[in-house]
Amino acid sequence: MKNRCQWCEGDPQYVNYHDKEWGVPVRDEQKQFEFLTLEIFQAGLSWITVLRKRENFRKAFDQFDFHKVAKYKEDKIKALMKDAGLIRNQLKIKAALNNAKCFTDFQKKGGSFTDYLWGFVNYRPIQNNYEKQEDIPSKSSLSQVISKNLKKRGFKFVGPTIIYAHLQATGIVNDHLTNCFRHQELKG
Repeated sequence: MKNRCQWCEGDPQYVNYHDKEWGVPVRDEQKQFEFLTLEIFQAGLSWITVLRKRENFRKAFDQFDFHKVAKYKEDKIKALMKDAGLIRNQLKIKAALNNAKCFTDFQKKGGSFTDYLWGFVNYRPIQNNYEKQEDIPSKSSLSQVISKNLKKRGFKFVGPTIIYAHLQATGIVNDHLTNCFRHQELKG
């Protein structure tokens, strides 16, 4: 039996997410947008709630194509608010649309959100070595700096805790516990 991070135990969907996605370095722009958007919808809820609705989110948000999401109009917002397969929070929906526009702004300036984020860590994941779940912080000085900078760039719902969760999920920070089989696999 494999040792895993405690947070994923007890649910096959959680285990699958942990084993195959969480902490794997993401260099794809659309995937970055998906993860950031899901982190926003997770705020105040459990991650498993979001995971269980993930396919609904993909369908409703055009597979997280941020170019399309950036063009959503008021009628689309109303449709999303009526979609029982989503987390129907108007502020979060509007933040996702706003952030899609911010993603396109990076590209208009000849860059990408992905390069921007990875630039903070010199394009190499931060390798933490936590032994216990309770030792893992909910935010860091890095997530505070990124959060502040993203807010200046017009992003919404990007507080230090959401940004830290995003850094963990997208492999910019490796916070798998040291006894977890994924910690070593993702270290290289």
